[in-house]
Amino acid sequence: MSGSKNSGFTLVELMIVVTIIGILAAIAYPSYVEYVQRSRRAEARAALLGAVQALERYYTERNTYSGATLGVGGIYPSASEHGFYTLALNTPSATSYTLTATPQGSQAGDQCGSFSINEQGVKSVSGGSLPVDVCW
Repeated sequence: MSGSKNSGFTLVELMIVVTIIGILAAIAYPSYVEYVQRSRRAEARAALLGAVQALERYYTERNTYSGATLGVGGIYPSASEHGFYTLALNTPSATSYTLTATPQGSQAGDQCGSFSINEQGVKSVSGGSLPVDVCW
């Protein structure tokens, strides 16, 4: 009998490779998700600042914030550019307002939660675990 050597992978070698790939994926995927969510926060900030500008134009023309609305027929869209945040204008009065951007869909689990800004430019976050200075 001539000794021929079989070439290929054993089941043990294959399982080691699968285990290593699983460990790498378990480490890399959460980091990737966090990076994507962090990059989408810029969309919330941009939408809020755009809405603030529209509200200030509204105030300049009418000398009141009262009556301003978002959405179809309003002064600004009620969603961010790619729809990861919805904007809400919380009962504007003659001299004050609060704008809120609430995360939607895959962004809902973001560590910053909802972003808010008022007529004085005071920024805040709610429903998340990160502080304002990190999120804004």
